[in-house]
Amino acid sequence: MRSRRPDRTIGELAAAQPRSRVVIRRVTVPSLFPPPRYSHASLVEAGTKLAFLAGSVPLDAEGKLVGEGDPARQVEQVLANLEKQLHAVGSDLAHVVATDVYVVSGETAVLSAVWDVVEASGLSVGPHSSTLIGVACLGYTGQLVEITATAVVPEVSHVS
Repeated sequence: MRSRRPDRTIGELAAAQPRSRVVIRRVTVPSLFPPPRYSHASLVEAGTKLAFLAGSVPLDAEGKLVGEGDPARQVEQVLANLEKQLHAVGSDLAHVVATDVYVVSGETAVLSAVWDVVEASGLSVGPHSSTLIGVACLGYTGQLVEITATAVVPEVSHVS
């Protein structure tokens, strides 16, 4: 079970790699429930900036599960949290290049229903690379959906 850890902000986790021009910033989004021992996103600066986002989960800012028993409602919360992660690193849904969508189900109808919500969100514009995966369980009790993402961070932010 995941546990709460102290809040960390963007600046606290910046780290430059020695002997290279790569800078990696690990970002915890203050408006999201703080994850234990990982960041909401990692921002890599090496020419083009890429952000590697930890799994967005269906928790509200207080850590309460949203949409218990309802994968469609959970994926809506996951996408809202994903947008917050993206905005925290200067990106948005349009700049996502890859995702993994995890759904607790072995039924293609349930996976398809979750994907329909993802498609309607604008995340699939592009289209980006994605894998839709049925799994046995996820990290939080009652959690049915999680999405990881990689996004380009534009030099001139188009994020509103």
